[in-house]
Amino acid sequence: MTNLLIKLFIKDKDNIENQKVRGKYAMLSSITGIVVNILLSIFKLMIGIFANSMSIISDALNNVSDAGSSIVTMIGFKMSQKKVDAEHPWGHGRMEYITGFFVDILIILVGFELLQSSIDKIIHPELPNISNITIILLIVAIFAKLWLFVFYRKIAKTINSAAIKGTAYDSISDSISTLAVLISAFVAKFLEISIDGYVSLLVSIFILFTGYKAIKEIIDLLLGQKPDPEFVKQIEEFAKKYEAIEGIHDIMVHDYGPGRKIVSFHAEIPANSDICRAHDVIDQMEQDIFEKFQCITTIHMDPIAVDDEEINEMKKFVEGIVKEINEEFSIHDFRMTDGGERVNLIFDLVITTDKNINAEEVISKIQEEIHKKNNKYYAVIKAEYSFV
Repeated sequence: MTNLLIKLFIKDKDNIENQKVRGKYAMLSSITGIVVNILLSIFKLMIGIFANSMSIISDALNNVSDAGSSIVTMIGFKMSQKKVDAEHPWGHGRMEYITGFFVDILIILVGFELLQSSIDKIIHPELPNISNITIILLIVAIFAKLWLFVFYRKIAKTINSAAIKGTAYDSISDSISTLAVLISAFVAKFLEISIDGYVSLLVSIFILFTGYKAIKEIIDLLLGQKPDPEFVKQIEEFAKKYEAIEGIHDIMVHDYGPGRKIVSFHAEIPANSDICRAHDVIDQMEQDIFEKFQCITTIHMDPIAVDDEEINEMKKFVEGIVKEINEEFSIHDFRMTDGGERVNLIFDLVITTDKNINAEEVISKIQEEIHKKNNKYYAVIKAEYSFV
């Protein structure tokens, strides 16, 4: 069914790097969600009112909020497609995240409202009037939400959308909450025991938890989070293909919305390289990365000594010291300046963001070990944190 909808409504469906095609996927996702959730909410609201069941009414209102979420998500995708302008040179891609934030706020508000109604139902319990049709419709609703989960997940994976991914997991949450409502209906019909208010309370807590997880993910995206390790690994592997490049470090990834990444890093080249040729290689790499990963890249050249035996030996020695302190630490931009009586070993030390690490103590220990190796050696170390 999902593949059929994609085939029917999205031309050039495989060209997902194209923002217009990506927008069509998002539009299909939103419209499908709106239609399915509105139908579900109407049916559930009708049977909830008829059966006098607060848990079913709660589930119906949850579907209303899902339909509203799809509408807001659709608006967000539409706004994110706006072209760059003077005030927003990186485009409007983060509008997708901002609208996702408002959707999550809406989910939390609905959760709180249902929480209050559920408590009232617990205090004043009533046995709901459950019919066979009610049970059948609830079962259909569960399968409908499970299909929506599969549908959303496929589209989210296809276009790499955090907003639609969140909507997918909201759908699986809805399936579980409707299952709880179905159990409540069975208990009321066959055991004549009302657990309606308690199930409604459970549904409201589930909604609140779902909203909390979703809003946390969106806030992380807006604040600027660690890039996908797989993406960083692909960039590193791609750079290795260029013979003139000895290695790369100081990778930074700025996310301005899906399909709008800005990448920068330092590329190490032999100090004795022809500067013009090295510059051409760097230019070509920037262009190749754009074509491969659809991201703008700025590369800084770092000349390093590759033929100096003493420098290479000391670099290996320092790397050994650093790894003994912490396997996750690394060094780069290693160079040595000989002043006769004093030889400076200058390098950057990359440490983790662990709050228990004292950078000054680590630097002092490394300096001490280097000076023990040769009392002419003095380490000049700049500590920095990794951005990946």
